[in-house]
Amino acid sequence: MEVFWKTIAQYNEAAWIFQIIITIAGILLTVLLYQKPTLLIKRLMKGYMVFLNSWISIVYYMIYCGDRNYNYILAIFWGIIALIWLWDLITNYTPFERYHKYDKLTYILYAMPFLYPLLSWARGMEFPMMTTCVMPCSVAVFTIGLLLAFSRKVNLLVILFLCHWALIAFSKVYIYKIPEDLLLASATVPAIYLFFKNYFDQNLHKETKPSAKYTNWILIALCVAIGVFLSITILNELVG
Repeated sequence: MEVFWKTIAQYNEAAWIFQIIITIAGILLTVLLYQKPTLLIKRLMKGYMVFLNSWISIVYYMIYCGDRNYNYILAIFWGIIALIWLWDLITNYTPFERYHKYDKLTYILYAMPFLYPLLSWARGMEFPMMTTCVMPCSVAVFTIGLLLAFSRKVNLLVILFLCHWALIAFSKVYIYKIPEDLLLASATVPAIYLFFKNYFDQNLHKETKPSAKYTNWILIALCVAIGVFLSITILNELVG
């Protein structure tokens, strides 16, 4: 745990100005994607996602988290997500078409990266040894919110990787004493269901095994199980 927080402090202390620039760029591109969703803006957003995930892979994990024994594995993990976005940029697979059905949840997800440092501060931590807006879990929750806002057609590979990452956050709550990650874990439960429900709804006309109806119930059961586990985790954290 000491090494974990030490590497975070090193990262924040050395790269805080870059984190501010990256955050501002993300806000501007997101606003433009809402207001002027031209092909150029969509491609710029995908390019930004390539850069953002590459930043987490190379700068965060390979450079500043080198003292962690597992850093190269997580660097590969985020590098793969960056490559998926690069492939999406080249093929234009994700059209970034607005979907207004989940706007309320989307806005909550957009706010979560900014809640990370606030929660760290609220529980007595100080800069640079605290969570910030440009860290793996913050990037993950922002990406989930972005794709949910433009979820008519999304790259499910990105969703699967991010949902996997969110489940890893459960262990970090206990091992590294970082309850902020409960934000990402909480966002995962409805996100998993909504993304895959949209996918099944769009493919109801296709024959699948199991059928779309039963797959939907399996998905609900999975999310309920995750939700129960999350509730137990939160309860234990509060009691502890």
